[in-house]
Amino acid sequence: MSNTTTGYTGTAKALHWTIVALLIVQFIAAWTMPDIKRDTKPDTLINLHISVGVLILFVAVLRLTWRAGHPEPPPEDGLPPRQVQSARAVHWLLYALLFVLPVLGWLNASWRGFPVIMFGLELPKLLATRAPGGGWTGDVHALLATYGLLTLVGLHVAAALYHYFIRRDGVLQRMLPGR
Repeated sequence: MSNTTTGYTGTAKALHWTIVALLIVQFIAAWTMPDIKRDTKPDTLINLHISVGVLILFVAVLRLTWRAGHPEPPPEDGLPPRQVQSARAVHWLLYALLFVLPVLGWLNASWRGFPVIMFGLELPKLLATRAPGGGWTGDVHALLATYGLLTLVGLHVAAALYHYFIRRDGVLQRMLPGR
């Protein structure tokens, strides 16, 4: 099953919307969990945040693997080249953050001594607990998520809505389920 000239495959759409749903859960967990300080012990929300982060990484790997064998459909006719180029740049930056953020979170959990568990399986630590030089991972993780990912998601959503309500073209419909 390949992407068509008008839209993405059902698999591409399912992976896209799965990541959207996971990101919503992830940000709700992140905003409601306690501040993580030096002596914080993982609680249910922290564990949920870690598990969802690993799941996002897993789905992002699946999505990029799928994308490698199923290139995106050609751009809509009449789109200015700068919009096509900026959309591609935002997409690739989003992909980058979908990999970098979970890895940084995993590094930080490892550094803090928090277990990283996915589907009942404890994953290996990426850093030794309190390894010298590892404390920055949590701060960079939080900054990239708050300012990087949210900004890019906002641009992505704004562009989709612009195409739907202002341009009235089929850009948004190409990724909607059931289309």
